[in-house]
Amino acid sequence: MRFSSMKTYIFFFMICILLLCLHNGWQRGIKYSTYNHQYTSKNVTILLWHWPFSKSYSLKGDICWDLYQVPHCKLVDKHSFFPSADVVVFHNRELIQGSQTLPLDLPRPRGQRWAWMSLESPAHNGNLKQFTNIFNMTITYRRDADITVPYGELLPKEDEGPVMEESPVNKSSLVCWVVSNYMSHHKRSQVYKELSAIVPVKVYGQWTKTPLSSADLLPTISHCYFYLAFENSEAKDYITEKLWYNAYQGGAVPVVLGPPRSDYEAVAPNHSFIHVDEFTSVKQMGIYLHQLAQDKKRYSEYFTWKQQWRVKLYRNWRERLCKICSQYNSLPQHKVYSNLKAWASAENV
Repeated sequence: MRFSSMKTYIFFFMICILLLCLHNGWQRGIKYSTYNHQYTSKNVTILLWHWPFSKSYSLKGDICWDLYQVPHCKLVDKHSFFPSADVVVFHNRELIQGSQTLPLDLPRPRGQRWAWMSLESPAHNGNLKQFTNIFNMTITYRRDADITVPYGELLPKEDEGPVMEESPVNKSSLVCWVVSNYMSHHKRSQVYKELSAIVPVKVYGQWTKTPLSSADLLPTISHCYFYLAFENSEAKDYITEKLWYNAYQGGAVPVVLGPPRSDYEAVAPNHSFIHVDEFTSVKQMGIYLHQLAQDKKRYSEYFTWKQQWRVKLYRNWRERLCKICSQYNSLPQHKVYSNLKAWASAENV
């Protein structure tokens, strides 16, 4: 009897351990799934009321899944879908210019969300006072937007084995800049003027009547030690392709001017850029650039980030729209921007 009782006890103990392990494993599985898949389980219809800049793309098939592996997401651009759309997206440029208008005369379905979308800096968004208490969502490059659609971002490189160091391209120019819209009152123009008096700056673009084709842009920049990734506006999180594409993919160290350094540090690799605000004067910065170009070891350290990270560019409006579905579950249910102008014009904090 004693041996039989012992066997029963051991059996019961093993069953308890097994159930505990299964329970913990199941909980971990749920946590992992929730963390990695924020997609909605219902089909979400996203209606783009008008195409940005009147340039349309095909929406045939299951675009979000076929191109970006986002499930349960239907992109449409026909106004007839308005009564059944979960989200209606309006691009700001056309609304401000008057070429498109909001469908305020249509009965708005209950629960439907209207999204305001713009990749422009606040200085180019126009008068937003007219949009009081209309929009429920914001889609911009801002990190605090409801849907953040940056010009670019970093993604970790997949395990591809040992990473070989890139062979440095022969550099023939110290500093390069590509600019078409040159305005003398812009801060970037003033910094350029001071810098060019200290070190040579090779300028391309419409302003100097030396435009670069899309095919020539990156090869030209690759021969420059430094690239002036100067934004035309100093605004919160406003970091455009000048950093992500021109500089990073062009193979030159970016010298950045735009939002504060903290905004760049939040999205860009450590020790991968030089911020104008790091220096007490433009002259001091010019001396630093000249000295850095002479020191191959120190200069190469600005590219070590490429061993772990790769640049992901966002250029397709369809991908930006599909991102709404991937975050649909986490969007607030009842939200209205009572002062869109104040939000869009927010200063850095």
